[in-house]
Amino acid sequence: MTGRQGPALSRRSLIGAGLGISAAGLTVAGTGQAHAAGSADAGLSSGPARGHAFLAAAMDAYPDHGRIRLTQSYADQAGLFSTAFTYDNALAILAHLAARSPAGLTRAKVLGDALLYAQEHDPAHDDGRLRQAYNTGPYTFYDGSLQPDGFVRADGTANVGTQFGFTGTAVGDMAWAGIALSALARRTGTRRFLTGAVRIGEWIERTGRTDEPLGGYKFGVDGANQKLPFTSTEHNTDLVCLFGRLALLTGDRVWRERQARAGAFVKRMWEPSESFFYTGTNDGVTVNRSPIPEDTQTWTHLALDSRRHSRSLDWAAAELAVLDHSGRTNSTVPAGQSYEGVTFSSAGLLANEGAPIADGQPKPDRDGVWFEGTAHLALALRDRGARADEARARRLLDSIEQAQDLLGGAQTVGGGELPERAGVVSASSPLDTGFGFGYYPYRHTGATAWYLMAAARFNPLRV
Repeated sequence: MTGRQGPALSRRSLIGAGLGISAAGLTVAGTGQAHAAGSADAGLSSGPARGHAFLAAAMDAYPDHGRIRLTQSYADQAGLFSTAFTYDNALAILAHLAARSPAGLTRAKVLGDALLYAQEHDPAHDDGRLRQAYNTGPYTFYDGSLQPDGFVRADGTANVGTQFGFTGTAVGDMAWAGIALSALARRTGTRRFLTGAVRIGEWIERTGRTDEPLGGYKFGVDGANQKLPFTSTEHNTDLVCLFGRLALLTGDRVWRERQARAGAFVKRMWEPSESFFYTGTNDGVTVNRSPIPEDTQTWTHLALDSRRHSRSLDWAAAELAVLDHSGRTNSTVPAGQSYEGVTFSSAGLLANEGAPIADGQPKPDRDGVWFEGTAHLALALRDRGARADEARARRLLDSIEQAQDLLGGAQTVGGGELPERAGVVSASSPLDTGFGFGYYPYRHTGATAWYLMAAARFNPLRV
């Protein structure tokens, strides 16, 4: 799309693009310290401190465009401009809460209020939905057209990401937003955050519930508000947490029934002979058996806390393991460096290294490390706490921290330089997910947030 290396579309960019896809700055309203554009990382000696500096910079990248704002998802070099994915912003809220600091809580509340604003000021719907992504600052699109607004448009509506087609609503993205809002409600006792989370849960119930043989909740709607036929293991895993939280916070037992429905679907995706979870179903009848993604192995442990099913972590650690270095085909890792972790799915290990991942994109490296998933796995291993789990997790975290130190240098957000060695790139080298899109070495809010939660031992999916 851009003619350069970059995530033309992230895994949460086009709803329905594949089956069951698992899918700072200037002080503004008292939310952070002065933006460290171009400055050295004095005082940011630890990996988590630099990760939080990246989240702050990405949140404060457009200081002239209002107090109500979201966090830009990727560094500018990714080619997605000021796109702020709902999923990434939910993760940013949770990572700020994981810091357990007054500054982190303040930032989490600002982002939570922005999600509530998007709920209440959608340009076309008043039913509690959130879109896949929004714009959080102005830019000039590839065709020369100007996108002049910040997150709040001149007419007061939320600035939906129409130029990239990020206008649909996925159950998984909605669930993560609800998880973040429910976490804010629990931490602050503030009613508005719980109200927003309940609205999300009710939208999912109305839109996603299915009586197909495999059950669960379906994928969501596209930009034309047409329901999509897929049912995702990842999405239903997210709902186990969200519906469980809503049951606890509201006292309404109906959420327990909904949680059980989502959990039953997830367990139907379990393959006992090899100890992993399948990705979902196309039609509600037949299980989709390939590719097998990483997050359905790690998030299931974090949400279900099931000793029987936690063997999926061992499957992911063994079967999706990769080691990237400059000698690998199509690797972009500098000479003398190597990174270990996991890839996105089983299909990535079989990617065609002789063909571009997508039009205008580079060729894939089969051993490219997906750092977001590597952080999922590190956190899940720490959470499980079996023999050798902590040592395995520490090796993965060391790899992520080395990537934060050495990969993605000279990248920017909103045209401003990032603090040095701040923010984790999506992938060590271009990698093919097997679901029609790739990940690339650009600093990313989602990958950084998962790293911060893993470093803090903060499980966002535990009810």
